[in-house]
Amino acid sequence: MNEFLVRRLSEAERQTNNPNLRPKDAATLLVLDRKEDGNHRVLMGRRHMRHRFMPGMFVFPGGRVDPADSRVPIAGDYHPGVAEKLLHAMKGPKTQARARAFTVAAVRETYEEAGLLVGTPSELAWQGSGDMAAFSDRRLLPDLSPVRLIARAITPPRRPRRFDTRFLAVFADAVADRLPSGTGPSGELEDVHWLTLEEAKSLELPTITLTIIEELQARLADDPELDPAHPVPFYYWRGQGFVREEI
Repeated sequence: MNEFLVRRLSEAERQTNNPNLRPKDAATLLVLDRKEDGNHRVLMGRRHMRHRFMPGMFVFPGGRVDPADSRVPIAGDYHPGVAEKLLHAMKGPKTQARARAFTVAAVRETYEEAGLLVGTPSELAWQGSGDMAAFSDRRLLPDLSPVRLIARAITPPRRPRRFDTRFLAVFADAVADRLPSGTGPSGELEDVHWLTLEEAKSLELPTITLTIIEELQARLADDPELDPAHPVPFYYWRGQGFVREEI
């Protein structure tokens, strides 16, 4: 299956002549609702049609890492196995603060886009800026301890937008609160739904999103508890196509 996934990703990419941009750090969060029969559901939403980038496609909540994300207090740190994988081949300064910022960004974007607050109650008095104020107002802190890394992917060179994305996951019991509207304040995602992985695969998806869903299916079949020591795929472009490395 791995060779098929790599080939499909490579074939989906059209060569362009854009300037060779440096990939920006990004993170996305797969919130998994566990079911006893193993038919887990994942939270996804459809990107608003006004977006220039992937309009109308279903995606996981997520986005770029902001500088402020590394300064948000946390309730618990990563499992060492997860931290090690996040630091693997990190471009630029290899710091724990940058690694922590991936989850803070993914949690922030999940609130902005889907209205879910993933975190844990805390007595710490702090003031979040922007949308993180929703967390501090509720005395919630992002908790990195239940977070697992599912995959990493870097956009190929000479694309108009390039991201170095960590695909993170938590089980739905990490959700501390949610907005009654069923969506987030940014309006970036429409039609936010809990979907089985098979249902998700039938939607209009970016090729990388479909690839991550299929990687997740294989991971859950082999490792339903998402052991932090489990190897994870890392997709990046080399030469004329994608390479899949395990970290």
